[in-house]
Amino acid sequence: MSLPAAPWSTWGTPLQPDSQRLLLLGSGELGREVALEAMRLGLEVIAVDSYGNAPAMQFAHRSHVLNMLDGEALRQVIEQEQPHLIVPEVEAIATPTLIELETAGWNVIPTANATFLTMNREGIRRLAAEDLGLKTSPYRFADTEAEYQAAVAALGLPFVVKPVMSSSGKGQSTVKAESEVLPAWEYAHAKGRAQNDRVIVEGFVNFQTEITLLTVRAIDGTHFCPPVGHLQVSGDYRESWQPCELSAATLQKCQDMAAKITEALGGWGLFGVELFIEGDPNGDQTVYFSEVSPRPHDTGMVTMISQNMSEFELHARAIAGLPIGQIELIKPGASAVILGETETTTPKFTGVGEALKVPTSKLRLFAKPKAYANRRMGVALALGATVEEARDRAKACAAQVKVIS
Repeated sequence: MSLPAAPWSTWGTPLQPDSQRLLLLGSGELGREVALEAMRLGLEVIAVDSYGNAPAMQFAHRSHVLNMLDGEALRQVIEQEQPHLIVPEVEAIATPTLIELETAGWNVIPTANATFLTMNREGIRRLAAEDLGLKTSPYRFADTEAEYQAAVAALGLPFVVKPVMSSSGKGQSTVKAESEVLPAWEYAHAKGRAQNDRVIVEGFVNFQTEITLLTVRAIDGTHFCPPVGHLQVSGDYRESWQPCELSAATLQKCQDMAAKITEALGGWGLFGVELFIEGDPNGDQTVYFSEVSPRPHDTGMVTMISQNMSEFELHARAIAGLPIGQIELIKPGASAVILGETETTTPKFTGVGEALKVPTSKLRLFAKPKAYANRRMGVALALGATVEEARDRAKACAAQVKVIS
């Protein structure tokens, strides 16, 4: 049995028979903020993840622990909870089951096909480059070491290699020397969502700027947030800032590209569209499509301080069938991550008081029940008169906080 999708003519009260139920598939730091915003709108939230006491589970109305790659377990919890909105917040999900459920009438956000395409770099790259004609870096796919070596020979050095199915930079390498070619293959092949995974080899784009263009598809049209600049280390985000200044012409190219890819994916919600920008900022610049996430983006956490509506509020409003209205930048803002340093099942934080002495600063500590080296455990946020000042403040705030056992 499927239930009516948004928009609804009436809104029930959580934990009552006529409540509107949102089921989160993924309850980490991003799902946590989506859950908060959904609850502020009066939705009943059910949090699902592969481990107990995940951040969103700690205040959701109900929660379930299951392997979300297990299609039968996923189907059982959906049929048990009868959600109006099924909201994937991670990539490791049994997408064939979501497609079957959507065909039967369940409402998957933004669509089951969008979730399927974007969890696999091959699917989204072929859609963007081959179906939509968007400019991307040159690329090849490889299942074997021989195919990988052929791709390297065709594309040349430097290049980027990563599993077609991974997240948070796992398995990703930028290869600049012949001595790095084989280790990069072994790393990518071992660190995909399934070991011995297919990889994508991309020709290196000598971009000057890398942005996330947060794009919202809602009942009142398509909306764009001011561009978010970001710094990544080994494919994983470390800092972000907003706005990332672009010329009017370049911004228009970015918005046109984001509109095309999100329209092709369909559905309502917020999408994180990652783009590379190459060329002279004062001249004609080339925009390359990189990736897209059909959900709030880690680099977009800066919007919790920099915008009148965070990316999480925008996502909740859009998927609930509510209008977005005007997205406004409050002031230049920045975020800087707080990482774990060692493995512990009893993480604690020091330096919180000192961190909050930094002007305009805020902290979001994610309450993850386990820490390990380079796991994202929190984020520092700050405003500034300029982006540079905001970045300095966010980094100063984050530097004070340490994760200990």
